[in-house]
Amino acid sequence: MMRWAAILTICLVVGATFLPVVLAQTSDGEIHDHVRLKLAGDRDVRGTQIQVEVKDGVVTLKGQVHSEKARKRAAKLAKKVKGVKKVINELTVRAK
Repeated sequence: MMRWAAILTICLVVGATFLPVVLAQTSDGEIHDHVRLKLAGDRDVRGTQIQVEVKDGVVTLKGQVHSEKARKRAAKLAKKVKGVKKVINELTVRAK
């Protein structure tokens, strides 16, 4: 009986410790949506052709933008999104 009480206590402590961490994690889909919203709402970046891919919190930006400023700004915006661990900026500047 004492053994089961000890096991139950350990399970409760471990669960209470790690459950908030698991629940606080942001899914790749949520990160994708938030990055897209930030890009669409920014005056330097909106109207560009940017594809956003997210895998395990790593955001990859692909496509073309109209300036180096927009390329850097897109990466900066993506980095600010909750849950983003890293941004891989594969954007190219469109030739004029």
